[in-house]
Amino acid sequence: MKENKVITIVGTGVIGAGWAARFLAKGYTVKAYDPNSVSREQLKINVRTAFKSLKKIGLNRNASLRNLKVYSKLPSALKDTTFVQENAPENEKIKKNILKQIDNLVDKRVIIASSSSGLLPSKIQSACKFPERVLIGHPFNPVYLLPLVEIVAGKKTTQISVKKLKKLYEHVGMRPLIVQKEIEGYISDRLQEALWREALHIINDGVASTDEVDDAIVYGPGLRWAFMGVCLTFHLAGGETGMKHMLEQFGPALKLPWTKLKAPELTNKLKKAMVSGTKKQAGKFNIKELEKQRDLFLIEIMKTLNKNQKDKFPNWNKKYNTFK
Repeated sequence: MKENKVITIVGTGVIGAGWAARFLAKGYTVKAYDPNSVSREQLKINVRTAFKSLKKIGLNRNASLRNLKVYSKLPSALKDTTFVQENAPENEKIKKNILKQIDNLVDKRVIIASSSSGLLPSKIQSACKFPERVLIGHPFNPVYLLPLVEIVAGKKTTQISVKKLKKLYEHVGMRPLIVQKEIEGYISDRLQEALWREALHIINDGVASTDEVDDAIVYGPGLRWAFMGVCLTFHLAGGETGMKHMLEQFGPALKLPWTKLKAPELTNKLKKAMVSGTKKQAGKFNIKELEKQRDLFLIEIMKTLNKNQKDKFPNWNKKYNTFK
């Protein structure tokens, strides 16, 4: 993938700004479009903030904030583009409409990826003349730091498009995860949703506060998950025979009514508990200050992760990220 290619970001909210920063850091020219003037101005602020973190991990020699071009008209932003990352609101009707417009304005060989976090690609690509190049590229916030991106193909998406998108994402330091079967919510968000629902039940039932729920993850399984995920963690828990013993020993407990997969009703009482609890956790820090702390932590933990991933992924540093 050659440097200085033109990338178009459609929609400049938090996710769109994250994409813009990541591509800029890799030396690309980014043309960003948003119909909202306030969002366009906020984009510049968010990208400058992201660059403060990106400088700590290394920028491409061609990386420059001057390579960011912001537009109020979609056709201008799409002119001469080589790839489009769409970040419109998570609404099927809105997505289909904007994707149809993009599809009509760019060359049929240009890949169009949507940052949807749960919509089916087959549905949102249905209004396009060239649906074979339209698919999901679902990132995680902050996009400019976290390497995971889920790629989901629709029924009419070609494997050539999937391979091209995977190669592009790898070039900007991401760890593409190709979802083998089209499904709502994909993989990571479905896992997070299950944990989120259980957390709401625990708080709603008065078992724990928001900070206690977070501590239960941060100082326990979260530390293990950062290194080896869920399945490998349980494999280790099985002792010498690994997962085999784990399933034999603890499998029957899965039938016990410990967890509540159905989400609780968001009553005013529960909403108040969530808002007051997280506000107390944040303390004197505002959102921007918390984001800065988060980025510093992510950089350090990803450096540690990368050192330990070399045996598992020999080309990890070369292929998936810029952390040395």
